[in-house]
Amino acid sequence: MISSNQQHTLGASFELQGIGLHTGVTSTLLVEPAEANTGYVFVRTDLEGAPEIPALVANVHETRRGTTLQAGEAQIYTTEHVLAALYASGVDNARLCINGPEVPILDGSAQPFMEAIAGAGTVAQDADRKFFKVRRNLSLKGEEGVEMMVVPLEEDEFKATVMVDYNSPILGTQHARMESLAEFNEHIAPCRTFVFLKEVAAL
Repeated sequence: MISSNQQHTLGASFELQGIGLHTGVTSTLLVEPAEANTGYVFVRTDLEGAPEIPALVANVHETRRGTTLQAGEAQIYTTEHVLAALYASGVDNARLCINGPEVPILDGSAQPFMEAIAGAGTVAQDADRKFFKVRRNLSLKGEEGVEMMVVPLEEDEFKATVMVDYNSPILGTQHARMESLAEFNEHIAPCRTFVFLKEVAAL
């Protein structure tokens, strides 16, 4: 994890290939360094004109069972693992070129992406990072009862507390807390997507 106010990008490109969890389509993801202030930009190389899909809140199209981004008619599914890995690794700018509609699920976790990023390395860029400053409590509750709250902290550190209840006697209620992004690689990245057998047909 990089602790710096400078923006960073990858030191080299890396490539991963695999099947998409929801679409069943095999695709190749090429993640490349990008210029300062680029952010994360997906490029659908399989579509005419190779349309770009910036990973911005305004481009979030769907969040059920994965985060789908859309710009114009172009979409990219299951972006959450690679984006989390880039952020947790301190990478601010990257181009993610993909020849299919969905990021490969790989082993179902963010770990393969973390390992690929570590192998590529990172380089500092001549630009300062930009931060959102949370000044008051922010809360959001979805239709299915999912609730999220963001609260300001005195220290300049990202922390997360999660409580989930799957209404299942097998999984029960689970709780986790992350005190620093430095914990992501060991405690969060290996966590894998799962599905109940009764839900497989619908997927």
